[in-house]
Amino acid sequence: MKNKYTILFLLFVIFFGCTKKGKGSKDLASPEDSLAIYLSLANDDDLPFESKQKYNKKAFDVIVNQEDDSLTRVNLFKVANRYYNMNDWKGYQNTTKLILQKSKMSKDSAGTAKAYIYLGDFYRSQVISDSAFMSYFNAEKIFSRINDKFNLAKTFLSKAQLQFDEGDLFESEITVFKALRILKQQKNVSNQLYDCYNLLGILFNEREEFDKALEFHNNALTTLNDKSIPSWLQLKASSLNNIGFVYLNKHDYAKAKKYFQNGLEQKNLLIDDPTLYAMLLDNLAYSKFKLKETQGLPNQFYEALKIRDSLKLTSGIILNKIHLSEYYAANNDTSKAVQFSRQALQLSRNSKKLRNTLEALKQITVVDPHNAPAYSNEYIQINEKLQKAERKMGEKFSRIEYETNEIKDQNSNLQEKNKTLVYIFSICTLVGLFFYVYKTQQAKNRELLFKQQQQIANEDIYNLMISQQNDIELTRIREKKKVAQELHDGVLGRMFGVRISLDSLDKIDEVQAAPKRKKYLTELKHIEEDIREISHDLNREKSELINNFVAILNKLFENQQSTYDSELITFFDPHIKWELVNNTVKINLYRIVQEALQNCNKYANANIIRVEFKSEIDYLFLSIFDDGLGFNVKRTKSGIGIQNIQYRAAECKGNATIKSAKGEGTLLIIKVPIDQKINLQNNDN
Repeated sequence: MKNKYTILFLLFVIFFGCTKKGKGSKDLASPEDSLAIYLSLANDDDLPFESKQKYNKKAFDVIVNQEDDSLTRVNLFKVANRYYNMNDWKGYQNTTKLILQKSKMSKDSAGTAKAYIYLGDFYRSQVISDSAFMSYFNAEKIFSRINDKFNLAKTFLSKAQLQFDEGDLFESEITVFKALRILKQQKNVSNQLYDCYNLLGILFNEREEFDKALEFHNNALTTLNDKSIPSWLQLKASSLNNIGFVYLNKHDYAKAKKYFQNGLEQKNLLIDDPTLYAMLLDNLAYSKFKLKETQGLPNQFYEALKIRDSLKLTSGIILNKIHLSEYYAANNDTSKAVQFSRQALQLSRNSKKLRNTLEALKQITVVDPHNAPAYSNEYIQINEKLQKAERKMGEKFSRIEYETNEIKDQNSNLQEKNKTLVYIFSICTLVGLFFYVYKTQQAKNRELLFKQQQQIANEDIYNLMISQQNDIELTRIREKKKVAQELHDGVLGRMFGVRISLDSLDKIDEVQAAPKRKKYLTELKHIEEDIREISHDLNREKSELINNFVAILNKLFENQQSTYDSELITFFDPHIKWELVNNTVKINLYRIVQEALQNCNKYANANIIRVEFKSEIDYLFLSIFDDGLGFNVKRTKSGIGIQNIQYRAAECKGNATIKSAKGEGTLLIIKVPIDQKINLQNNDN
């Protein structure tokens, strides 16, 4: 009611001022007063969207008719903030671009940098990541130049969050630590410190470094002891949810449940942040489900889904339906399990969010085994597409920084040189650019050919992994039938005949029985040889069956040798029992070999590449050596390719070791634990 009286009073002031003006008296509502009223109304949550938008437009019209000064730009930032809060992205973009233009014309460095931050936030909201990164990067350079440490740290934090959104976890971690180092030297920055620790906790949780994730989330909670942070932000509930999610990933469902319950108990959570409330409620229900608790289920899932539906939270709705699918699958209600998984998959496809689609595909593969091969194929294709997109975006971010710095350095050098040196430099640049384009085109052609061959190999290994188990079962069935036929039609019949004949010897004299007994013993030896031959045939068929994975690798090696000039030497330890190696390990080993060969082809300039698979006690070793240029392992920053190799080794519960030095080549060693003990029970089957 208080807000309504305030609105009525403001409208009365406007109306009274206008009527006085009509009578020729001095206007009581000056432009400054009108502007304050319009800005206040545009920020009133009790008004409908159209009204707030109208008042914000009126405030904008008042400002643009005023003289351009620092106060004008401050008021324009207020207008932009209100457009942002009401999700009017077109108005927000237009206002921000006007601020940027005015700030540049006035040579207002602080205003220009702040406008770049606002513009970066716009592009991030529209998922135009390269433009967002460029905007943040421009702001970072200006704040660094004017030594504005606080806003520089905030810029680093915005950039780190963008890098995280695009899956560039390594660079995001570096950037957020830059922000943290600056903020620790500042005062009254608890809110920003919280954002840094919270993002670091989420980053390490994504990388499955759970202890570090918990450490940073607890640091974030500690910063909330500062009472200046508004309670309506519900940051404590957010941190409790994040800590619970870490324990959820650790499969410690009891602790996860405890933190989700504590989060839901925060005062006014549903009113202040219904999105977070729905998330906590869904996570709590999922923890109960994992603990096999039935109290409140599945009603809590449905309550969270209802809130998310009302707020149109697509990602949350998808996750909710996946959880419901898991719940009904565990309770043997296959119909509902398939129904919810299909709804989640359809919604994720429509939203074009690849990570959501991967989670939906993973669940529907479990509950709909009849169509599992098709879903698995789609999962692999989307996963590869997502990895390529993340790698491409990470490289684009690095290239933006590099090219921007390079341009500035070149401009600085050109100003210091005379005209003659400028001409010489320009000519050399053009010649170098020509050769660069020429060489780059050649490299792209080779890379395209390699990728085409790589795709064929990817399809082969996928088909192998999907069908290998079926092939083994079919082969076992054929072996059993063959043994049955051989024993029934040949061996058993002949043994029956020999037994009958031996029984008949009791009815004749010993003299007549002796040569016949010798004849029947000879027949038994022939039967023994037939049985041995059947056993040898079975062993040969089994040996042929388990060599498919090696064949796929050999095909990759053949493509490598036909495409590149380097000599490739390969070795497979014959003691490795490939049929006992997990399919996940095979896929990751294949990907590591692919990545390593690609790195050799791009950077090593090697004459010889050697790939070896060796088996030791309970471990499988993959070593890849090249005699190329090498690099300084301690000084060189790990690229995306090396990070992928390390992550894949970790997925196999193994480790990756890289040994290299300039001019001495590079050695990559992958050590993976494997169980090479034959399961006797499975063999008998």
